[in-house]
Amino acid sequence: MTPAAFGRTLSLAAPPAALAPPLAALWWAKRGDWDEAHRLVMDEAGRDAAWVHAYLHRVEGDNGNADYWYGRARRHPARGDIDAEWEAIVVALLER
Repeated sequence: MTPAAFGRTLSLAAPPAALAPPLAALWWAKRGDWDEAHRLVMDEAGRDAAWVHAYLHRVEGDNGNADYWYGRARRHPARGDIDAEWEAIVVALLER
């Protein structure tokens, strides 16, 4: 799936079933459902889930918690534009 195709799925009622939990969480986050996005990654193992988890806590405004999850993802804490980070994560995860 391309990032553009992923973006087009945002008009659906639910994310495509084939999406891995980190991408599904990003889908819900973009749709404004932080709780569902967080639920999908909070118990998920792996660096991709930790990266999305960090992003979600950053959206929430909890930079301390976000920094913890960036560490688990082995990434430097993001401080730039939230929307740009969302796009960067989507692109990176879709390339895998």
